[in-house]
Amino acid sequence: MPRRPGTPRLLRQLNDRAALELLLSNGPLTRAELGEHTGLSKVTAGQLLARLEDRDLVAVVGEQAGGRGPNAALYGVVPSSAYVVGLDVLPDRISAGVADITGETVAEIAVDPTGHDDPVRLVHSAVEKACESAAIPMTGLRAFVIGTRGVVDPRTGDVRFSFDLPSWHDGVLAGLRRDLNVPVTIENDVNLAALAERSHGAALGMDDFVLVWAGVGQGLGVMLGGRLHRGFTGGAGEIGWLPVPGEPLPTDVSEPQSGSFQRLVGGDAVAGLAAAHGLAGRSDGSAGSVGDYVRMAVAQGAEGFLDELAGRLAVGVAAVAVVLDPALMVLSGDVGRAGGTALAARVEEAVARVCPSQPRVVVTEVQGNPVLRGALISALHQAREQVFSETV
Repeated sequence: MPRRPGTPRLLRQLNDRAALELLLSNGPLTRAELGEHTGLSKVTAGQLLARLEDRDLVAVVGEQAGGRGPNAALYGVVPSSAYVVGLDVLPDRISAGVADITGETVAEIAVDPTGHDDPVRLVHSAVEKACESAAIPMTGLRAFVIGTRGVVDPRTGDVRFSFDLPSWHDGVLAGLRRDLNVPVTIENDVNLAALAERSHGAALGMDDFVLVWAGVGQGLGVMLGGRLHRGFTGGAGEIGWLPVPGEPLPTDVSEPQSGSFQRLVGGDAVAGLAAAHGLAGRSDGSAGSVGDYVRMAVAQGAEGFLDELAGRLAVGVAAVAVVLDPALMVLSGDVGRAGGTALAARVEEAVARVCPSQPRVVVTEVQGNPVLRGALISALHQAREQVFSETV
C-alpha cells in the first residue's frame, strides 16, 4: 500500500513540535535563527511562531541587537504553559517538587507522613502544599511522577511490594489518578535516580550505564540503549538479593535485609565494619546513619575501613559488570555520596582485580535529591509530550 503524503495539519504539528523542542534546548531564538535550525523559511517560521503565541506557548522574551535596522525579537517558551509535580516517598518523609515546562523547579517542600497511612490522602496533601508554595492552582498540573522504595509492576503500574511502605499496594495508583485527575506514574526510586544521573550527573547523555545505589538498602538503576531496564516483573536491579559466597542465603524473601549482598554491605554491615575499625557515626560518638560512618572514615583517612567496604561493594559491582558490561558504573545513595571519589576509586580498583571487563566507577554528580529530580524529569517528559501534541 503506497504511503499517504503528510497532511498540512500534520506537517504544522511536526514543525511546531520541533520549534518548541529547540526553544527549550537552545534557549530564546529569533525568527531567523529558528528558521535556520529547522530549515523553514522566514515566512513559515513566522507563521509557526504566531500559532504558538496564540496558544500562549511562546512569547517575546527580549531582543537581539543586529547590524543596521531594528533589533530582532527573541522568542522563548512560556514557563507557565504547563507544570508538573515529582515526589520522593519515604517512610519518614515525603518530598515534593513543582517544575514548569522549561524544567525550572519553582517550589520544593517536605511533609511528615507520621500517623497517616492512606497514600492517596498523603500524596494529595503534599501536592496541595507544593502547589501553594509555587503559587499555582492544582488544575495547572499536567503530569505527576512518584518515586518509591519497592518493586513497581510494569504491567499495572502499581507497587507490587515494598517493605518500607506496606500501605502502598494494588489499587493505590487508580486511587491517585481519580483523586488528582492528572496522569500519575509510580516508579522505583533508584530508576528515577538513574534518570537524574543521565540528565544532570556523571552519566550525562550516556545510553549505557548502571547506577549502584548503596545505603541502608541496595539497588541498581540500569540504563540500556537509552532506556531504563525494569525487568518482566519490575524486579530488575534488586541487587540486595544477589547471592554472595560466604553469606547465608535468605530463607524467607519476605524478610527485609535478609539478602546475601544486603548482609554484606547494608546498614547493619557498615555499622559493624565501622565498629571494628573504631569509627563512630557522629562527632559526639553517638550512632549515626550509614552515610555518617562512611563520611567519618573519609574525613579521618581510615583507609582500612574504606578498603574493606570497597572490596565488599566490588562483589556486587563485578557481578553486574560481567553480565551487563556497562560503559560506566555510578555510585550513589548514602554510602556512594558519603564515600565520594575516595570510595569510587577503591571500588574500581577492587573490581579490576576480579572482573575482565574492568568498568569505570565514578561517584554521582547529581545535586540535591536525585529521586525527586528524576521524578520531575520523568514528569516533564510526559507533560511535554501532551503539550507538543496539542499545538495544532
